[in-house]
Formats: sequence, C-alpha cells, structure tokens
Amino acid sequence: MTPVQYIEVPVGELRPNSFNPNRVTADNEKKIRASIERNGIFKPIIVRQVANIRGYEIIGGEHRWDQAKALGYATVPIANLGEIDDARAKEICLIDNARYGADDTLTLSDILKDIGTADELQEFLPYGDTDLAAIFSAASIDLSSLNVPENNEILPELPPDGDSPATKPARTHTVMRFKVSNEDAERLTALIAKTQTAHDYRHEDQLTNAGDALIHLLSGSLGTAPAPAAVAIEDWGTMLAEIEKAQEQSE
Repeated sequence: MTPVQYIEVPVGELRPNSFNPNRVTADNEKKIRASIERNGIFKPIIVRQVANIRGYEIIGGEHRWDQAKALGYATVPIANLGEIDDARAKEICLIDNARYGADDTLTLSDILKDIGTADELQEFLPYGDTDLAAIFSAASIDLSSLNVPENNEILPELPPDGDSPATKPARTHTVMRFKVSNEDAERLTALIAKTQTAHDYRHEDQLTNAGDALIHLLSGSLGTAPAPAAVAIEDWGTMLAEIEKAQEQSE
C-alpha cells in the first residue's frame, strides 16, 4: 500500500467525488465555516489520485474544502492516498463519515462547559439548542451522585446532635432511580429537555423540573395523542418512539 502523503496544495487542484453520501444542512455549513475561522483546518482533506486525470479527488472533507474556498484559502492540507480503486475510495469515504463511539454525557458536558456557553458552542459545534439542553440537563441530573439506595428505600433524616426530632413537613416528592439502555437514555433525556423548554418546567430545582417534564410526557398531555399505557420492558423503545412522534406533531 502506498504511504499516505501529507502536503499542502492549492484549493483549485481538488474536486469532489460523485459518491459522497454525506449531506450537510445550511446551518451546519455555517458551523463548519465558523470552526475553520476559529481553529483553521487542522484535519487534512483525504484525497486520491485518478489515472490520467489531473489534480486530486476528495474522499473525505468536501465540506471543509467548500468552506475553505469561501473563506478565501489559497491552499489546504491534504492526505493523499495515491491511486486507489473506486471500491477502496468508497470504503474510506464511509469510514471517514462514520462515528463508531458515543459520548459519555457527563464527560461531554464538563468539556463543553470548559469551552463556552450554549450560545457560543452552537455557533461552531454540530449541536443545536435541544442537543445542548439535553446534554447540560443530563449533567445536572446525575443520579449516581445522589445518596439514593439501590432499593429506593428512603433514608430517615437524623436530627443534629443533642436535638430532639423535629416535626418535618410532609414529603411531596420521591427521588427514583432506574436503568435503561444508553440509546434510550439519550432519547429520554432529549425528550425531557425539550418538554422542560416547551412547557416552562424551569422554576423548581433540576430534579423536580425533570420529573415534572417526565410526568407530562407519560401522562399524555401533549395535546395530540395520549401517551401509551403501561408497557412491557421490551416495548420501551416503541413507547419512546410514539412519544417522540407525538411531540414532533405538537411543535
């Protein structure tokens, strides 16, 4: 296999391929441009050479190339794979566009908070209002940091040393914890965040706000269709899908 050649070439020597399946919205094109303005082009554009055709065909990075031209870049960094066949070029194109991992929400939230505010982040990162609200909301509802027993038993509150037990106000809320798959957790977190925003569940503490939004979702008060009744564990994904559909219809 030919070693990869890392060089800087004039933008005019590159051309797009005919098989790139990646489509980017106008809003995300602006984010790519803002990212380049902020950080430059730190990731080389992946290209190949084709026999008897001058220049380089882009395999990965077409949208960065587009924005570099729009910003007036004279040259761009490339990773030239040499003359590889169509099948290999398409394979690498798909790999370059793919993402194999998933972010740990709490770690991602900490990183994002170090970088900037939600308004700043959505200018150059591929996240929207709803995405960032879900990420930050999940971080503020980290149940693993709460002193909640595994069996959901409510621990008694002990009085200070030397004091007699005082009359406590009636308990109005209970902290619950449960497990769902990572995929369903992300979907549910996003639904809760959207519901908090849409129905202004923002006036209590974070746990109460999230709980109110969850009850709103499950009670079927979206105004379009009732939420599904109690379902078996294997139907949880179907239930989330129906709630997501109802929420989309209500927007």
